[in-house]
Amino acid sequence: MLIPRKKAPQLSVSTLNHGQFDLNEQTSERGTLISFYRGLHCGICPASLADLESLQGEFESRGVGILALSTDTRERAQLMAEKVKNDKMRIGYGLSLEDARAWGLFLSAGRGKTSMGVEEPDLFSEPAVFLVTPEQTLYFSVVQTMPFVRPHFKDFVSALDFVIAKNYPARGEYDGEIQSDRKGRQ
Repeated sequence: MLIPRKKAPQLSVSTLNHGQFDLNEQTSERGTLISFYRGLHCGICPASLADLESLQGEFESRGVGILALSTDTRERAQLMAEKVKNDKMRIGYGLSLEDARAWGLFLSAGRGKTSMGVEEPDLFSEPAVFLVTPEQTLYFSVVQTMPFVRPHFKDFVSALDFVIAKNYPARGEYDGEIQSDRKGRQ
């Protein structure tokens, strides 16, 4: 499990129109928002990615860079970019299954063609969103087992406003022993 305030796994992938993405080389003032999406076969991903792209300027004005990423091939990522009508967002492709696991993503086995008529890959990752600080430590994460009930990126923008105004620290960082108290609670 990834722990806030601890180093995030290495991430280096190709992008469609922005060259190689390397997490260690990101220079955004407040970090990088990484949205892992399922892939071209997903009927929910286009709306989620369009939502993210529509707010790219909001994230950038708050000092946060964006990467959308899947295990898809370059060709499938390009088709998704066209479906979303993406013209500015960094879309990565070719996330290895090993890297997906290192990030704590859930993996699913393909089940043939979807209701949209698109073949699912043999294995692919389920959605997740991470904010990684400029020091490459985890600030927050949302990791899902299913494609449904995605977080709205407008909520992330509002949360960033609060975080910035209050200098709010990353939470969920405690990974020490848990002692029972006298009331039997842990």
